[in-house]
Amino acid sequence: MQRILKKIRLIYIPFLIIAISFIILYTFLNWLLLIKYEMFSIKDSIINFWLPFGLPWIPVLIWLRPRINLLQLNGGNGNGSFLFQFAAAAAIAIPTIIAQNYVEKASGSLTQLTAISQINKVQKTKYYQLKNIYINKKSLGVHPHFEVGGKYNEHFKMNLYVALPLFDDKSETNNTDCSAWLGVNYSKTISNKLSEEEKEKKFQDFTNESQKDFDNKNINEFIYLERIANSDAAEGFKEAIKENPKYNSIDAPVLVAINEPFQNRTGNSFAWIFISFGIASIVWLTMILLAKFDPGKLLYFETDKKIPDADLNDLLELLKPQASHLITQILIFSNILIFIIMIFCGLGFISFNGQDLLKWGANFRPLTINGEWWRLLTNTFLHGGLMHIISNMFGLIIVGIFLEPLLGRTKYLLIYLLTGILASCASIWWYKATVSIGASGAIFGLYGVFLAFLLTKVFPSDFSKAFLLSTLIYIGYNLLMGLTGGIDNAAHIGGLLSGFIIGLIISPNLKKKIKIP
Repeated sequence: MQRILKKIRLIYIPFLIIAISFIILYTFLNWLLLIKYEMFSIKDSIINFWLPFGLPWIPVLIWLRPRINLLQLNGGNGNGSFLFQFAAAAAIAIPTIIAQNYVEKASGSLTQLTAISQINKVQKTKYYQLKNIYINKKSLGVHPHFEVGGKYNEHFKMNLYVALPLFDDKSETNNTDCSAWLGVNYSKTISNKLSEEEKEKKFQDFTNESQKDFDNKNINEFIYLERIANSDAAEGFKEAIKENPKYNSIDAPVLVAINEPFQNRTGNSFAWIFISFGIASIVWLTMILLAKFDPGKLLYFETDKKIPDADLNDLLELLKPQASHLITQILIFSNILIFIIMIFCGLGFISFNGQDLLKWGANFRPLTINGEWWRLLTNTFLHGGLMHIISNMFGLIIVGIFLEPLLGRTKYLLIYLLTGILASCASIWWYKATVSIGASGAIFGLYGVFLAFLLTKVFPSDFSKAFLLSTLIYIGYNLLMGLTGGIDNAAHIGGLLSGFIIGLIISPNLKKKIKIP
């Protein structure tokens, strides 16, 4: 019983304090800064999901992790501590995400309008009810948008954004401006493994289905209208507005129709904040009660001695600037910095769309071969989404730690950039009209060099035997995943072959330099 009370006092109560404080503070700041005073304009997916999902790791790692490490969790594989940290972060993140959905909908007031033309004459709010409105269904703008998603880009999502001008009455349709727009969205997800011809057929079927539904829809039937927040949908509707042949009110608000009572807008989300937190807290409490204390670490902790944290020290050593792999770290930080800038420019988080990537320098044969050759390099610093950059940077740090000290900074950087450009050349040679981005071509180039060094015995024999199989597995796995669709395998193979050839060319001189027989 004493052990149980000690676990509750040392681990569980601090977890409750951290969790409740985080949920309340984050929700309050979101309401105050973004909802009430609109001090910033950030996509709702970032505010309502990705930040609540990621930020809990900070207090967990700083304050809770040392207490979790008081338990015997590793079981010989080192994964136990991470599992408990993940469970704690998830227990904080889930109710926080639900709370943001609730506070966003609950904070919006319902404004009564006699006509839609009053929308810019009253205080801005989230919801509107109208007595008089005319929707010009015959003059609309349509914007098709495609997204690739999933861990391995296995999903292909098709969107049709439709924007219809709103007026007080039919007589105003001769004007070139409108007071607001009604947004209608159709979407469907198919497999990204389908051929281009199959995708085109699926898209035509989707378009026909959407057209039939739109023709039969009575768009005048709604209870109230909701103003679209800063989101991917808002961008899609803005593009649809640009396609409207008659009306040019690009800055007019976009509204969507809601056909349920206003008082039901939050659903059961408020109750689920507490339900989800309660369930997660009980699960986490059960986990720590089932684990045993590590007597040595507990003694250190209770006597206010600092417990050595080898995992954290190793991570910090890897991240802080080091002469042995400084260029690798600069490349990683550069890629991450560009990714973060793209996020805060409102381009997305989990994935970016092709048009935005083209604007930022993606490789695209029709543009590249017509004078924009700089795309061969700039695309190697762009990534299509979160999983894309995580996997690439993980691969880069692993190979960079071994290659950079051996090659030297200048030669290492030149090989990285050269194989990246050659990989981009392979991509536009193989694909006629594919948007290509990512550091993977250059990273595969480094793995090609690494593989050549392993085979030509630049590294010691024991080292080569240990890493040859794992390197072949890594390369083979990624190439096989490229066959499933949605991945630029031409760039992977181009980078790998160019790097392998470069490695074979420079290995004899390198062996002489380090005096390997």
